[in-house]
Amino acid sequence: MNRADTAWMLMATALVLLMTPALAFFYGGLVRSKNVLSTMMMSFISMGFSAVIWAALGYSLAFSEGSRWVGGLSYAFLSGVGLEANGSIPHLLFMAFQGTFCIITAALISGAIVERMRFSAYLAFISLWVIVVYAPVAHWVWGGGWLADLGALDFAGGTVVHVNAGIAALVAAVVVGKRQGYPSSSLLPHNVPFVLLGTGLLWFGWFGFNAGSALAADGIASLAFVTTMLAPGGTLVVWCFLDMSRSGRPTAVGCATAIVVGLVAVTPAAGFISPMSAIALGGIAALPSYFAMMYRASTSLDDSLDVVAAHGVGGATGAVLTGVFAQQSLNGVADGLLFGNPGQVVTQIAAVAAVIVYSGAMSFVLLKVIGLVIPLRASEEEESTGLDITQHGEEAYLHVGGTLTRGHNG
Repeated sequence: MNRADTAWMLMATALVLLMTPALAFFYGGLVRSKNVLSTMMMSFISMGFSAVIWAALGYSLAFSEGSRWVGGLSYAFLSGVGLEANGSIPHLLFMAFQGTFCIITAALISGAIVERMRFSAYLAFISLWVIVVYAPVAHWVWGGGWLADLGALDFAGGTVVHVNAGIAALVAAVVVGKRQGYPSSSLLPHNVPFVLLGTGLLWFGWFGFNAGSALAADGIASLAFVTTMLAPGGTLVVWCFLDMSRSGRPTAVGCATAIVVGLVAVTPAAGFISPMSAIALGGIAALPSYFAMMYRASTSLDDSLDVVAAHGVGGATGAVLTGVFAQQSLNGVADGLLFGNPGQVVTQIAAVAAVIVYSGAMSFVLLKVIGLVIPLRASEEEESTGLDITQHGEEAYLHVGGTLTRGHNG
């Protein structure tokens, strides 16, 4: 084992874990004040349920030896997962790093169903989803499964994390149904500074997400670090021009969204492309996600926080563009279209399609089965009152005698 690699991966694991509370602030600021705690809880709770399930069963299904489709049970309950080397770091640390990916992927889905899904139903869904959907897909790509054999490139989770969560979010939004008053009522963010705070912390944590996926303190980690810095910049520039051409002014929420889309898009490519390619990838990725959000707003689909456009479309765009910009000379893996290998684009499209079909179908089945046991959504009265009070017995903000107090227990 290498001490420098181990030190870096300890830090990277902590950075990725920070992304889940960051996501809570990002999502929490985008909802109405009566639902901010319930929204943030959907992210925070994943750090408990998803983490425990990952250690008990998910890690084994993703990374132990098995078939091309799913791992076996040799690592169940962390059997055989100790301080022995996995590459140049302890096996236990590799498990923890991968566990932080599982945690935030499950939490991402919540953005599509906030403000109306029952907390108990959500817990049941993500608990089963980690086992039935996330772990097998992680095995396909990173655990020696069939997509790895096919040659699909996914440095840090374009398919495993973002496409996977994005299509599950789409299915959940459709099955659970739209919020009361949508789309006729104005459902505006209650705290844009929360959104910007969450965005900044997400970007900070994303350096661990992408650069940590090199699994070493080496040149590839440095490359992934730089592309993670530059790609969102490209997205933000293009997004600002799109906003100004449409409405005459850029918005803070648009700025935050652009940064997240850029981070999502560069995730599968981070260690495979050059810094200048990262800027181009980020700029290109702004277009499909931006127009997907504009289109969604004109439909009856209530994807509350645009998880599908930001993560599903952004992740798919980044995965396909990885097949365009990848350079074998940088990582030794494979060239993309621009460097003489057009077949890589086809492979990337096949990987995206496979994850969409599997995650979409299994997420639909899980939601329908859970709905037979637990009502998926809150009652009209509970939704009208707000899920903070009805699901958790708390309020984020309470006006008393003209003053504002926080964290009141109901």
